[in-house]
Amino acid sequence: MHPLVAPLKDSLIVSCQAYPGEAMRDPRTMAQVAAAVQAGGASAVRAQGLADIRQVRAAVDVPVIGIWKDGAEGVVITPTLEHCLGVIEAGADVLALDGTTRPRPDGRTFAETVTAVRRRFDGPLMADCDSLESALIASELGVEIIGTTLAGYTGARPTTDGPDLELLGELADRLPETSVLVAEGRVHTPQQAADALAAGAFAVVVGTAITHPTSITGWFRTAVEAAADGS
Repeated sequence: MHPLVAPLKDSLIVSCQAYPGEAMRDPRTMAQVAAAVQAGGASAVRAQGLADIRQVRAAVDVPVIGIWKDGAEGVVITPTLEHCLGVIEAGADVLALDGTTRPRPDGRTFAETVTAVRRRFDGPLMADCDSLESALIASELGVEIIGTTLAGYTGARPTTDGPDLELLGELADRLPETSVLVAEGRVHTPQQAADALAAGAFAVVVGTAITHPTSITGWFRTAVEAAADGS
């Protein structure tokens, strides 16, 4: 197991992202958020975009999992070899990329992308997968971290209310020891994070529920309005 991966066991990883046009869409802000979640006990931070990765890397002492989202549909998470190399050059300790079997914008397969990245980067990779099939393919390619990040977002599996615990259980039974399983996607409560770990996850990623105030505010507003309507 890669020395950067082993300390993540049974831990919380926090994804610090804001979207274009939002008030917090600033690399300096994301770096401050990253420092705050490290202070709260995050074992690693997931950052999006080259400027964010650079700023976050300078702000925290824990590993930085880097991605570069580009595009509006299809493969958008670090979609090409060029994006992968940009994330690496920005200082990410772990490179995360779309690990599904969907066509990639540069015409390379996932396997070809992984092979090309390995020639230039000796850090661990994280495959953002959407199904048992894509996860097993990534594992066979030697990808160190298998994430359920895209389960329920590509049509390969139904969208669950909360993390896809069924997929986590299947992967926990099928993945070899050379790949570690990370739960990511729709983990919105501490109980769901605990359930994901109990289902077999090596570690759990939480993003929106910790670092996206707009969404969190909307959840509370909806609850308050529903209570008011029922009174």
